[in-house]
Amino acid sequence: QFAKTISAINRILPGATTDVLIPDLKASIENLKIVIDARPDILAHNLETVPRLYLTMRQGASYENSLQVLANSKKLNPEVCTKSGVMLGVGEKCDEVLGVMRDLRSVDCDFLTLGQYLRPAAENLEVTEFITPEAFEEYRVLGYEMGFRYVASSPFVRSSFHAEEALKAI
Repeated sequence: QFAKTISAINRILPGATTDVLIPDLKASIENLKIVIDARPDILAHNLETVPRLYLTMRQGASYENSLQVLANSKKLNPEVCTKSGVMLGVGEKCDEVLGVMRDLRSVDCDFLTLGQYLRPAAENLEVTEFITPEAFEEYRVLGYEMGFRYVASSPFVRSSFHAEEALKAI
């Protein structure tokens, strides 16, 4: 469905850009190839959190598989822009966030979004900390220093935040 939607948009609105947020596709490179071959402008897959909190925050998901989705996207088409997002405020430490950022750069991830986690429902994890705007700004600066082509980092940022600006940055 992701590929069909991208293809339809490209056919109907050839000047439009597409920013597709996909799941890990059960780590299937064949399924990822179908999406990549549809030629999205941005292929996004969110890591969401640091490895230590993965089993708590992303039950049924794997940090390694998520990184591999981004790595394989570049292997399948080095020209595709990749993006990932991380939500902060669930107990992660600064060095863990920087580790995730380094991991993303190690798979040539182009764009990064960092935002404040907000508890969507009572059964979800509680917010353990509200990250300051100053801390978000520090992560933004460090992201650019690490080589990300675009970094959106502030409390209200979400994964598709200003996607068009990211494309203008390249």
